[in-house]
Amino acid sequence: MQNAQQLVAEQPAAAAHTVTVLVNERPVVFHQHQVTGAEIKATAIAQGVSIQPDFNLFEEKGHGTLKPVGDHDTVRLHQHQEFVATAPDDNS
Repeated sequence: MQNAQQLVAEQPAAAAHTVTVLVNERPVVFHQHQVTGAEIKATAIAQGVSIQPDFNLFEEKGHGTLKPVGDHDTVRLHQHQEFVATAPDDNS
């Protein structure tokens, strides 16, 4: 039991609390597990993903299904989660 506790204590705290997701097929690292759609886009932009804050964000649910994520929607992040951000349609 003591060995398991030592192993946990030796792991860097920051690594234990990060989650990596994909935004437009690019890895984006978060230090919290609950964020808004706007925070996903802002973090992705800060980490070099070529999107803009006004892009539409979608969570990939598998089998080609996309779930819209609004700027104020809260998302619980998990490893290997995938998002797609697309430019807003300009059909005015």
